[in-house]
Amino acid sequence: MLPVVTVREMRAADAAAPEPEAVLVRRAGTAAAHAALDLMGGAYGRRVVVVAGKGNNGADGRVAAAVLRRRGAKVAVVGPAATLPRCDLVIDAALGTGLRGPYDAPGVPAGARVLAVDIPSGVDGDTGAAPGRPMRATRTVTFAALKPGLLQGDGPPLAGDVHLADIGIAAEPCRAHLVEDADVARLVPARTEPTHKWATAVAVVAGSPGMEGAAVLASTGAARAGSGMVRLGVPGGGSGPWPVEAVRLQLGTRDWADAVLAVLDRCRALVVGPGLGRDEATQAEVRRLVARAPVPVVVDADALFALGGAEQARSVVAGPRPVVVTPHDGEYARLLGEPPGPDRLAAARRLAETLGVVALLKGSLTAVAAPTGEVLLSAAGSPRLATAGTGDVLSGVIGAFLARGTAAFEAAAVAAHVHGRASADGPPEGLLAPDLPLLVAGVLSRALGAAGVVGHGSAATGPGSTDG
Repeated sequence: MLPVVTVREMRAADAAAPEPEAVLVRRAGTAAAHAALDLMGGAYGRRVVVVAGKGNNGADGRVAAAVLRRRGAKVAVVGPAATLPRCDLVIDAALGTGLRGPYDAPGVPAGARVLAVDIPSGVDGDTGAAPGRPMRATRTVTFAALKPGLLQGDGPPLAGDVHLADIGIAAEPCRAHLVEDADVARLVPARTEPTHKWATAVAVVAGSPGMEGAAVLASTGAARAGSGMVRLGVPGGGSGPWPVEAVRLQLGTRDWADAVLAVLDRCRALVVGPGLGRDEATQAEVRRLVARAPVPVVVDADALFALGGAEQARSVVAGPRPVVVTPHDGEYARLLGEPPGPDRLAAARRLAETLGVVALLKGSLTAVAAPTGEVLLSAAGSPRLATAGTGDVLSGVIGAFLARGTAAFEAAAVAAHVHGRASADGPPEGLLAPDLPLLVAGVLSRALGAAGVVGHGSAATGPGSTDG
């Protein structure tokens, strides 16, 4: 995982560094110069313009300029408001994280690439907001840790390809990290011998007449992510067709929570909410089920609606088992009475701390917060996921990772990462939610490799069958 620190946390780390400021500036400027050399394929004869401000970011740029001159580049150092001459590369060292209002950057000469130092000038280091007109960087070289503004808001498209450089500042321990591909194998236990289908069983309560697809997507997501047994309950039955690997649990339209609770002694996790509907009777059963469930619970979609506002939600989710809530922005606003705002890390923390749950706030940057304030981030998502039903698949994947033994905080974050990686394996246009479960299985297979050995036995039954 990569460390992610706020602007304030980074300043504190700078201040606590054992080396003098001049040493850190020299290291940062040298790292920026090396990034520039890589972008240009060398320095000799190249024309470079460094836009340098008055602070440490500008000092980094001036060090980079000196290094590039020694390598044979023709370098001009100008101020943040200068008109830029023709060049091969612009190094943006005007402001860094020292934004104090909108910044209108000078125009970039045609054909020139842009290297941003730490963060594109004009981008808020915490929220990623860019109220002015920053340069759009080809690459950003940032120091010691990622900044939230590089991962959310306007930051990602303005930062380009982000490289993290070690300049000897201890960013750890910090309270936020970005999930990487290598974390999947580290945090999701492989299925090894001896095992059996109940060892990773998940109960899914989802769907309703007319919304059967949500039940199929959540349960298939769980199965493809490693649940050896999926117990699927659809209040009111529904018409199917149902995935053949899901063992049906017959539920009526009312008073169905007890029937689900009766099977949880053999399940390792519960997923509740996708497509359930929002009538009063359903909401009451959701609250009763979540409050009494003895296993980790994923609360998604209509089950989030059933929780109501913060005070009621706190009482429902209270208990010794972990609860993961997975709201989009509208569901978040219903839970807390206000929208999440531009800072996804801060918003996820507010929800997790208020309710005492693991909070997964969906978005292009998915932020997962623990009640302690720790945050894990997934930047693997893409616009391909902006289609109906993909969130239902994600809830099933989280449930499967919980059943495999991953702790709730890590299970939610790694599931979001795998879900995003799976979308990248699909078609650029026309990706549908039913495509995702098999793509999730492919991502997991690559990540876990030969360590994942599926146990003997099958949980499969015929369509629409039941298992009392």
